Amino acid sequence: MIARPIRKVLVIKLAALGDVVQAFPPFAHIRAAHPHAHITLLTTPPYATLAAASPYFDAIETDGRPKRVSQTVAMLSRLRRAGYDRVYDLQTSTRSSAYFYALWPAPPEWSGIAPLSSHPHRNRERDHMHTLERQTEQLRDAGIWPDAPIVRGTAPAPDLSFMLADAAPERRPQHFGLTEPYALLIPGASIQRPGKRWPWERYAELAQGLMARGVQPVVIGGPDELEIAAQIAFQAPMTINLAGRTDYAQIAGLGARAALAVGNDTGPSHLIAAAGAPTLVLFSAESDPALCAPRGRRVEVLQEIRLADLSVERVDQAAQALLGAA
Repeated sequence: MIARPIRKVLVIKLAALGDVVQAFPPFAHIRAAHPHAHITLLTTPPYATLAAASPYFDAIETDGRPKRVSQTVAMLSRLRRAGYDRVYDLQTSTRSSAYFYALWPAPPEWSGIAPLSSHPHRNRERDHMHTLERQTEQLRDAGIWPDAPIVRGTAPAPDLSFMLADAAPERRPQHFGLTEPYALLIPGASIQRPGKRWPWERYAELAQGLMARGVQPVVIGGPDELEIAAQIAFQAPMTINLAGRTDYAQIAGLGARAALAVGNDTGPSHLIAAAGAPTLVLFSAESDPALCAPRGRRVEVLQEIRLADLSVERVDQAAQALLGAA
């Protein structure tokens, strides 16, 4: 049987930020495997700008998580009309697998975990692999990454150089009045998982120590971190508070030039590490760094069962080591 040409490709990656950042190596390999195909990314609104900055997609659609039945019907009708030759489901969730069945009786070739898909990732231990190795193995099983590095710790870190080579002025530290050296502090995490947050008071104490060494502390965060960022800046008055003032592209730009980043297990830590900052990531028992730790040029992990038990002294020593290495 002669394989049909693959002219139209759909990639599914809906969320969350850390997972989207760690999908960039697969994005690059999918593009390399299908250099002349029209490749569409199905995602959600927060990640459209980040994906659009990359050279990997010809189109981006942001309705991958419809909330209403009418929206779901409209999205599936569009996917059916598009006539994709192959789909790479990098979300590999119950939701994204359901899209495969919704396209029957004539679904496209499908890389994912949906039973009956043409290119399944069959590894029963896939949930015990780091995200990066798991995705590389999925693409190996799909036939487009034959020498995929799947041994723990061997998959390449995300490469965001496409965002940084010719950074727009608003992505540069000077846009925010920053001078080097500066350290990014990332005190947030999912509001539904407070156990993943190192106490803000300790970030404030860490900021004071950084300032004493001549390193400008800079707090970043989203709408859920406005209050704690303000508290940190109040307790450490020389801290620059950028919470709520940056988009993902700007965070990457800041990470590319930061002397250090210290943050919780949260999406911006992945983004900043991938951008190149020496990054210290703080884990509690709520997540396993062997499965989801950020990767980048220089990343270190500290883990404590309860982050409330992680001392400032221990974090400060690890941060000094990263600063010295940088």
